[in-house]
Amino acid sequence: MSNATNDETAAMCADYQMDTYARTATIVKGKGSRVFTPTKQQYLDFTSGISVLALGHAHPAVVEAIKTQAEALVHASNLFYTPQVGLLARKLSQVGLGGKCFLANSGAEANEAMFKLARLWGSKNGGKYEIVAMRGSFHGRTLATLSATGQSKVQAGFDPLMPGFAFATLNDLESVRAAVTDATAAVLIECVQGEGGVIPATDEFVKGVRALCDEKGILMLCDEIQCGMGRTGRMWAFQHYGVEPDAFTCAKALGGGLPLGALVASKALSGVFTVGSHGSTFGGNPVACAAALAVLKTFEDENIVENAAARGEFFRKGLMQFVEQYDDVLEVRGKGLLLGLALKEPRAGELLDEMRLNGLLACKAGDSVVRFLPPLNATEKDIEEALEYLGDALAVVFGGEGAE
Repeated sequence: MSNATNDETAAMCADYQMDTYARTATIVKGKGSRVFTPTKQQYLDFTSGISVLALGHAHPAVVEAIKTQAEALVHASNLFYTPQVGLLARKLSQVGLGGKCFLANSGAEANEAMFKLARLWGSKNGGKYEIVAMRGSFHGRTLATLSATGQSKVQAGFDPLMPGFAFATLNDLESVRAAVTDATAAVLIECVQGEGGVIPATDEFVKGVRALCDEKGILMLCDEIQCGMGRTGRMWAFQHYGVEPDAFTCAKALGGGLPLGALVASKALSGVFTVGSHGSTFGGNPVACAAALAVLKTFEDENIVENAAARGEFFRKGLMQFVEQYDDVLEVRGKGLLLGLALKEPRAGELLDEMRLNGLLACKAGDSVVRFLPPLNATEKDIEEALEYLGDALAVVFGGEGAE
């Protein structure tokens, strides 16, 4: 069945896979910024696996690292040392906060680890346990990360949610101050809310949260799962603001397409977890860690973060023409190559369908925002092509309604 057609694959998924995603095309191959269907139709992929494939599909360095490690050692468990885990942990410390890390399988697992770290720290510092998160945020689909997510639409039906989370409003520092109580252990933010509509935090807000946490003697936590790993034109999104959190999480792009997440802590928090206080059977898998090391080396060798910043500015300028051209297009949001095109009406799905017909893949961030997540090594030619496809799609969807 490896040669199954698009219809056959769709039928199998419909019959045997739970309907948790609204899938479209069948993808059987990817190369660089392109993906291909069983009939060899190609798309320009500006989803990057939802911000996972920072180097595009099948980057040679990542492919070679996976092959080499798979031939040597696929799994050993965390009862033993493996070189890849040590090398990756050291590298994350060097590019992170200078402390230690915990390796997991996903962003949700990394966030679970960060919440447990905050609670364990809080239990040793006055019995604090509550985490203040932001409305509009997204932190994962497990029960704890869902409880920390500030979107009622993804929480519906899963009551009772886990206690210990309070909510404030992004870019409203006074709402954060009002939410902090004697039980508060930490404040959790995404410096750019991805799933929440591609909304960046303001400089005043992020710096204010850091100052408030210092004032109250509590932790500042950052979820860098989507906005980290160079996506916004800095290695970590919090670096745009000139502050450091006490801990942050990363995943998605870290493993080069393989499941991998990490909790990265400051030196001050690196001793909170002790033997037996947390764990993960597959966390720190040698193949995934080898892929991550190849990703991070390529970031340095090919100036990937710098490219993301430059291409992001180029893309933003291109998208702005549509804001000026169409009344139905409100604004361009985001940083680097995490960009959203905000629409006046909830018609993102309609626009995405038309874009796909033209050969461009992107995704939604709510019903009114089209989110673009191209590979961080995308070229100007890739972006020019995407703008052309998007322009054609806008002409069909809004040409007779909102063109100036």
